Amino acid sequence: MKTFTGRVITAGSTRGECVVTRQGFNILATYFKGIATSDPVCHDQNNPDLFRKHVGGKVLCLTQAIGSTTGGMILQCAAQLGIAPKAMLYSGHVDSISAAGILLADIWDGNRIVAIDQLGDEFLDAVRDGGEIQIEPDGSVIVR
Repeated sequence: MKTFTGRVITAGSTRGECVVTRQGFNILATYFKGIATSDPVCHDQNNPDLFRKHVGGKVLCLTQAIGSTTGGMILQCAAQLGIAPKAMLYSGHVDSISAAGILLADIWDGNRIVAIDQLGDEFLDAVRDGGEIQIEPDGSVIVR
């Protein structure tokens, strides 16, 4: 068990199964097909870490999101449909694409995606797909 502490973007206490990517998370490519069908599976064939894995309701551990500025609205829509990650944990700084979607989902719809950034590169080395993570409102992340 290892504990990391980062900066809180949207606070919350949650526990869940993690999915991990060490490359950019393309929100549009992940959810483009899923928005129409309410499918929580990653459709980004250019991300072998996540392709065809369920991301909805999981704790997504990542470096940053990439892609077009529509990604924020896509993430907000995914949260509205219940297919977004329950939490997004960033090794570095949260990117503007993710931040927009996370905040819009929370403010417009009351759909909180717990988000913590600045957890460090060591964080991504410690997490594994299918592992369990506990997140506390103060930004503590416990990797089991």
